[in-house]
Amino acid sequence: MSKAMTNQPLHIISFDNPYPPNYGGVIDVFYKLKSLHELGFDIHLHCFYQDRNTVSDELKTITKSVHLYKKNRNPLFFFSSIPFGVKSRFCQSLVQNIKAVEAPVLFEGLQSTMLLHQTELTGKKYLRMHNLESNFYAGMSRSETNGLKKILYYFESRKYRKYERQLNQFEQVFTLSVYENEQVKTWVDNAVYLPVFHGNTKIKMLSEKGDYALYHGDLRLPDNKKTVQFLIRLFHKIPDYQLVIASSNGKDFVEQQLKNAGNITFVTIESEAHLESLLANAHINVLLSFQQSGTKLKLVNSLFKSRFCLINENMVDDKDILTLCELATTETDFIAKINELKNRPYLDNDKRNAVLARVLNDAKNAETLSRFITNQKA
Repeated sequence: MSKAMTNQPLHIISFDNPYPPNYGGVIDVFYKLKSLHELGFDIHLHCFYQDRNTVSDELKTITKSVHLYKKNRNPLFFFSSIPFGVKSRFCQSLVQNIKAVEAPVLFEGLQSTMLLHQTELTGKKYLRMHNLESNFYAGMSRSETNGLKKILYYFESRKYRKYERQLNQFEQVFTLSVYENEQVKTWVDNAVYLPVFHGNTKIKMLSEKGDYALYHGDLRLPDNKKTVQFLIRLFHKIPDYQLVIASSNGKDFVEQQLKNAGNITFVTIESEAHLESLLANAHINVLLSFQQSGTKLKLVNSLFKSRFCLINENMVDDKDILTLCELATTETDFIAKINELKNRPYLDNDKRNAVLARVLNDAKNAETLSRFITNQKA
């Protein structure tokens, strides 16, 4: 496939500063940036941030310019008909910086689109959807135990349900999952499924046996907290097999749930290398979600860097990736699968390598994105 036009300028407006790429959404943004840079794009990056206010050397290396804008978290925005996540991401200097360079604009997430309400852009506009936000916030509301947050998430979901119908102003909408793509196609006819960017290039070739079951995730999120509570109940019923719960946060929350379970431990993730070591030594990655939102990045990393992946159907809806996983639905299903897999040797390296190189290939997916942006779709 041909490379992008040399020095093709491109604006990318991101909902957050994508470096370091250490949580779901910004991982997709960072490795997309990196892949588009390698294709020859001159990227002008615009980032809204709350506390990630440093422009790293890693970002400077792959961009032509980087602009940071502090989010405006005015509580009065909660009373707007526009979702708070959108309303809080606007700065007048963004208008000036966008108009200073004539180039297409790629919006990362609906949260980054407030600009369209403030000025008219004459160039081509593209949207990378990071969730069906109405579904995401509805799920957050269901999982949240704090009453005020539950209400705020509910109304944010309602606002996004209306806001999501405004997708016809983009040349193309790139979705993260098959399910979301089919949903968006009922609103507009310009939706394309573009798998997540993740930074992995090849799988880690591992031995047949690991030492434990592993769950890793951000325990600030209600859905992940609910998952941990489910897994703790589950492994109380499998006392002869170890579960490691790993996160960079949430230690107190997990330890309050454990109730002296000798086979369940919490590990604080110290670095990316530490997480990779935990993945390399795991035999089973137990990953589930209580809300449907495409292919979860923690599953992608587990497929590239670990052994068996035991999931529920909410973790992935790409049929090719699903062939690489073990599927369970109920607590009984999970217990049976864990008891089966804990003694089964892992022998799937070759199959996994072939499927992932075809489906979750950053370079190939960047070329697909490039063809749309440069209008060379054939």
